[in-house]
Amino acid sequence: MPLFFRKKKPSDDSKKRLEYQLCLSKEAGADDILDISACELTEVSRPSQESLRNVFILHGNELKALLPKGCSITSLATLKVLDLHENHLTSLPEDIGQLKMLQVLNAEKNQIKVLPESIGDLHLLQTLNMKSNLLSELPSTLGGLSSLRTLDISENQVWELPMALAHIRTLECLTLDAAQMTFPPVSICSGGTEDIQRFLCAGIGVEYCPPSQYLLPVLENDRGLLEDDCVDGEQDAWQNKFQDYAKRKEQKQQEKLEFERRLEEEQREHAHLLHLNNFRKDDILQSVRQEQERLEQGVSQQQRALEAERLRLLGQLKLAENNLTCRIAHLLQENKRCVCVLLSHSLTHRIRLEQLTSITQEEANSLRKKEVLTVYHILTLTIHLLCSLESLDKKFDQVLSLQQLDKTKAIAHILQEEEMQKAAFQALQLQKDSMHGFIRSQIRLIEAELMQLTKLEVKRRNLDTENLQEILSEQRVALTDLLQQLLKQKDQREVELRHILAELEMKSESNQQNYWMIQYQRLLDAKPLSLRMQEAGVEQGLVSLLCKLSAEHYLPVIAHHRLTAEALRHMTTADLAKLGIREVGIQKALLSWCRTQEVSPAKGAETQVLPCLPGQAVAEVPSAPKLQDEAPGSSECVVCMEIQSQVVFLPCGHVCCCQTCSDVLQSCPLCRSHISQRVRIYHH
Repeated sequence: MPLFFRKKKPSDDSKKRLEYQLCLSKEAGADDILDISACELTEVSRPSQESLRNVFILHGNELKALLPKGCSITSLATLKVLDLHENHLTSLPEDIGQLKMLQVLNAEKNQIKVLPESIGDLHLLQTLNMKSNLLSELPSTLGGLSSLRTLDISENQVWELPMALAHIRTLECLTLDAAQMTFPPVSICSGGTEDIQRFLCAGIGVEYCPPSQYLLPVLENDRGLLEDDCVDGEQDAWQNKFQDYAKRKEQKQQEKLEFERRLEEEQREHAHLLHLNNFRKDDILQSVRQEQERLEQGVSQQQRALEAERLRLLGQLKLAENNLTCRIAHLLQENKRCVCVLLSHSLTHRIRLEQLTSITQEEANSLRKKEVLTVYHILTLTIHLLCSLESLDKKFDQVLSLQQLDKTKAIAHILQEEEMQKAAFQALQLQKDSMHGFIRSQIRLIEAELMQLTKLEVKRRNLDTENLQEILSEQRVALTDLLQQLLKQKDQREVELRHILAELEMKSESNQQNYWMIQYQRLLDAKPLSLRMQEAGVEQGLVSLLCKLSAEHYLPVIAHHRLTAEALRHMTTADLAKLGIREVGIQKALLSWCRTQEVSPAKGAETQVLPCLPGQAVAEVPSAPKLQDEAPGSSECVVCMEIQSQVVFLPCGHVCCCQTCSDVLQSCPLCRSHISQRVRIYHH
């Protein structure tokens, strides 16, 4: 049984798109997105196990129901995103609450009238978009959406909000038609989501809290639990934990760099696509503009040619009318001339008859006969003339009919040319409209692609934000654990020091001297690095000044260069900058402090007294000469004579070798006694 089927015959593009998307979903390594939008679907059958995805996109179809009758919605239990906008849905499934993993539900631009009561069981739902539907009220179970962050019910018929919305403490964005709301009032709805939530919370007697206090980061299900803190005090365990934390931190840093690199590549690709789309759009518009100009130029040329042809035909018609008028005038003149000739002949004949009246009867008879013959001849000529006139009239009528026929034909030809011109103009207009429609479809396609790219970019940014929040939460937890471990280590060190002091008090007087030297060396090794560097040669006043200025990080620099008040008096801010102290305020404070200090006289060497138990005599110090009484030039190593003495030999207590030379000696070079222990000392 196929997954999707249609009742009406689909278009070729929709069929190809559906086949392509189904083939993509069956490939190995396919994404968790099944996109079958704009495929002219009317129904969706029971999906198979291999076709299930986390994201199901069905927008732009003709669906009237999400699933056919008899099909359980549990087959879509793994869905996280369901997109159903721009369909013909009249309702959502009553058991939609069984989609426990659903996080985004988009049912915009449908015909849904009522939301099912089970929608309150979607505890992981974060986005609900019901814009442009036929909703008249919201169910009270909507308050069970404990993770809802965005709710859009605009362009519906919802005039009142249920009080249960106050229980959604994570709601950040509520979109509605504030102008038509009756509860809460319009003034409250116009103030935004926070004002609406405050009003609803006040209505049920609950204190309002911002959503940021209830929002929790989205964690993966396979994330491991943190291990319990160990308080056994072993140094190796803490070191392993620190190394693991450093490795995890380095891995997170690499993942962050890789993510930033991918994001930058995607942004560059997106910018390139936008540039190509804009360039393609400009090319299409330019070609359409050129085609339109060419069509308009062709139409104008055709109109000019037709106008010239019409003017030529009108000129020929006028010329024919003038010729015909001239012929008619010539015939009328000929007719008038013939009539005048006949009248003149008759007049002359009558005059002649009057002259011949005086002639005899015979002559009269003869003349009468001649007159009769003449009259007969004249009548015959008159009859012939009348016949010729009649023939001329017929020819004139024929000429007039031919002229009228030519005029009718010319007018018909002109009308036919005008019809052809109109048809050509309509064809050009239709071609122009089709071209404009094609351009508009291309522009809509480009806009749809840009909108899809924008949505993908917004979705990607939201995912990136969630990933960053997860990383920050992990770093916060790790730093908290580290702080707790350091505090416990500090407490443990204090306890150890107390035990050491108790042990020191219980030691006997006989081995007190060596014991105190060993314990002193242990305390020196346990000192922090910053304290050892401070004791290496930094004056107490200078240390106090840097602590007061919160510049303890410069103590190693001052200890390394062995700076004193006397040396600072001869230095400038440029010299301090070269040493690494670049803050202007600290530079000025150090220079002013060294000027105010007075040179104190050299103090004598103080006698070092070892601590002892109460009631006991002070133990004698070793017989070796004291370091404070030695001259500057007499403390060199007795072996290499180059480096200053740095090691105390026990139990004799002589200070006569450097660190390098002492490593190869087994007995003291001064008293030849066996060396049981070496203690490193640091000169101020």
